[in-house]
Amino acid sequence: MVGPTPQPQGIPVTPEQAEQVEPENWAIHGQATNVWLLQPAFRSPYQGPQSLSPATNGRETVDATLYAGVRPWPGAEIWINPEVDQGFGLSDTFGAAGYPSGEAFKVGKADPYFLVQRGFLRQTVNLGGETEKLEPDLNQLGGTQTANRLVFTIGKYSVVDIFDTNKYAHDPRNDFFNWSIIDQGAFDYAANSWGFTYGGAAEWVQDWWTVRAGVFDLSLKPNSDKLSPGFAQGQFVAELEERHSLWDQPGKLKLLYWLTRGNLGTYIDAIALGAATGQTPSTGAVRSFRTKDGFGLNLEQQLATDFGVFARASLSQGTVEEVDFTDINKSISAGLSLTGARWGRPDDTVGLAGAINRISHQGKLYLAAGGLGGIIGDGQLPNAGPEQILETYYNVALLDFAHFTADYQFINHPAYNRDRGPVSVFGLRLHLQF
Repeated sequence: MVGPTPQPQGIPVTPEQAEQVEPENWAIHGQATNVWLLQPAFRSPYQGPQSLSPATNGRETVDATLYAGVRPWPGAEIWINPEVDQGFGLSDTFGAAGYPSGEAFKVGKADPYFLVQRGFLRQTVNLGGETEKLEPDLNQLGGTQTANRLVFTIGKYSVVDIFDTNKYAHDPRNDFFNWSIIDQGAFDYAANSWGFTYGGAAEWVQDWWTVRAGVFDLSLKPNSDKLSPGFAQGQFVAELEERHSLWDQPGKLKLLYWLTRGNLGTYIDAIALGAATGQTPSTGAVRSFRTKDGFGLNLEQQLATDFGVFARASLSQGTVEEVDFTDINKSISAGLSLTGARWGRPDDTVGLAGAINRISHQGKLYLAAGGLGGIIGDGQLPNAGPEQILETYYNVALLDFAHFTADYQFINHPAYNRDRGPVSVFGLRLHLQF
């Protein structure tokens, strides 16, 4: 749902080279991204209040971000990211659990509006090992760090800035579009309607492994544009990362666990109340303080300097409603990424990926009774099935600072409904960055 901020990745250098690196004390960067989506008409015998519209549908989103950073003392960076957003997702960001645009927020507006999406302090404590050079980047000052280090990040940012990152599928401004491909589909991470929250994280990077953990604020209520005051509701996230070499090519494997404590409803309680009152079930009517948790695996593997593959698998508790991401309880995804070096276009990238998403049995019963999830709800669900997604894109480097992408997505059984679809979504993206 958000363009992630890069995590500091260094290039090993000799001690002599390290001495020649002048650390940046401040920096200003910027980006602007424009995404156009077109969804042709598709088969739909019925639709509900949160369905993907079966009529031909075109939408556009625009965002522009300023990245301003300073180094107040050695090892520290303070960044602020003011942003202007405008536009709508297809069907106002409803209708598919694996939603087709990571640049579409849960809040759509016709007029441009201003927000400060990130404002955080990052402190790096070097612990020794090989010296690495850091190139200037978005939310990253140029300088050096050691291979072994502690990193602390506190403030406002996105949980997926730090957790569940993947070099091949994690950035809707540069690679894939679909929510369940750029992130673990069942990772119900804490966020407001734009994908950001307040919190703190600590990372211990050592040799071939990293351990990271963080605590974050939940939204005031599921999918709200406001965050819970005073951390009255929260989420704990932990991740173990293993780095390896396979056929002399680098790879990473990550194991993620998260636990949420908040004011949430269960599907079964909502169905029972609806049956007793003769009303459409709503998880909002049966909320109390509950726990929801989940697991995930994340693999990235380079197979050649211009070619890599990735895969994710995730599982979340299926009795409790979706909180802040999307209505998925089980998800697997996999894909590949190839640069254009083989045909003389080294800065171009082509990607191909697929995802299969599922909702729990209780979730199906709730949707079948007319209940609404976070972003799906066809009013009925007589023939449920897994949501199946295929996506491919080609990213063309027009200039050093300008990239243009053509994207296609095929969504079978949108919102787990065999009666509707399949759906095709065509996308174009222009991304500028300095």
